Amino acid sequence: MNTSHITKEWIDTFNRLGSEGKLKATTDYDAIFNLDELFGKKLYTLPIGHVVFPTGHIVVCDPLTHLAAVDNKSYIRTVEPGTYPIETKVAELDTDYYRYVLTRVVFKDTKPVQYELALKGHEDLSELDDGESYIGFPVDAGLATIVDKVTVDAYKEFDRQWYENNPDGNIYDDYFDELFKLNALANPKFQRSGGDWINFNIPDTNLYVPMVQSGFGDGLYPVYWAFDEEGDICQIIIEFISCSDEPEE
Repeated sequence: MNTSHITKEWIDTFNRLGSEGKLKATTDYDAIFNLDELFGKKLYTLPIGHVVFPTGHIVVCDPLTHLAAVDNKSYIRTVEPGTYPIETKVAELDTDYYRYVLTRVVFKDTKPVQYELALKGHEDLSELDDGESYIGFPVDAGLATIVDKVTVDAYKEFDRQWYENNPDGNIYDDYFDELFKLNALANPKFQRSGGDWINFNIPDTNLYVPMVQSGFGDGLYPVYWAFDEEGDICQIIIEFISCSDEPEE
């Protein structure tokens, strides 16, 4: 656990909330990934490649508005460095109308038995004490990503160089928009024509930035660690659409 930057008061509150069960998720997300239908809606699993974690210090954020522009802190829990598969659970809400429900990275092929809210050490934990169900990360451009802290630095440098070469440009309109459309042509399943996901390889690196449609768009989304019977982290999950309550039409 990476806690060197965190106050003792925060750690004490974190430990108390953990013992009270206020950091746990009640949804079995692994079970959702094994379902073909939920609330009468068909579900599909969409593999979107792999993501590399050179340090195992993980950041989840909106890639367009926060990855380069914000001083992103990594979660206090870490994973074994490595390359891991990333996949998304997709719901068909209407004929040929798909929205992304969950995205996860799988670190171990073991069964999760418990889920814990992923935190970075700076959150106001009184929100959980006051009955809020989760603390999440903000999305302002309808996309989410999950990367290593080394990838954050590499992307910031890529972003800096791109704007240096395109001072009047917009990196989405002038660069990523085409990549999303090309990926939709190459992988049309569960995507709109403009594209709903890419797994962006930062040029001249082996690092990837998966960019995934965030449920119904902008909002606040929780992230959970999955633990197996041995107490090891086996997955990390982003929840875009609640799987515990049937969504409104």
